[in-house]
Amino acid sequence: MRDVPKIDRPREKLTKKGPAALSDRELIAAIIGKGTKGRDVYQVAGDIMNVLKEQGSGLAVGDLTCMEGIGETKACQIMAGFELARRYLIAEDAAKITGPQDILPLVSNLLDKQQEYFLCLTLNGAGELIEKRVITKGLLNHSPVHPREVYADAITDRAASVIFVHNHPSGNPEPSAQDLEITRQLAEAGSILGIRVLDHLIVGKKGHVSLKERGVL
Repeated sequence: MRDVPKIDRPREKLTKKGPAALSDRELIAAIIGKGTKGRDVYQVAGDIMNVLKEQGSGLAVGDLTCMEGIGETKACQIMAGFELARRYLIAEDAAKITGPQDILPLVSNLLDKQQEYFLCLTLNGAGELIEKRVITKGLLNHSPVHPREVYADAITDRAASVIFVHNHPSGNPEPSAQDLEITRQLAEAGSILGIRVLDHLIVGKKGHVSLKERGVL
């Protein structure tokens, strides 16, 4: 790197000309900062670029740490940089859930159901929707829910958090004592698994109730 004119070094070049002026290899070099003994930063960056082309979005820390010159610290810097870019640039149009106003359009079909449906929405660390699933479909006014059924797919999704939604066929969204108890049980189970319960929304033709807003969660 000492042999490279200062203006052409990746970080200096980025400062002077902006990130768009850098090649893919230079951008990676700017992230990792330096190479290792016998291998300069551009050689290491080139290896990372090749692995990235092969793995794409499936790139993992382990794919990087097995490479010469890449330790856990550098691997984490790279992965963090990619994830930050994905969240704020690549995934600008991804469905992000920030409150009941974002959930209601996704579950509007529940309002006309004559049975009680219990749904689980899984979210990633950026609060983006991964999947929406029906966990149980019950009788007219009762839908039994077990933590095992609720969290099985959330674990598979590697979800950071979940939101529960269920309907009241009567139209009245006020939570029952059983609703409150199930919510607390599921929140406790999620805490053990490291999956946060962000909200439990009860919907009906007469409106909706957020148990987070009610202080239950």
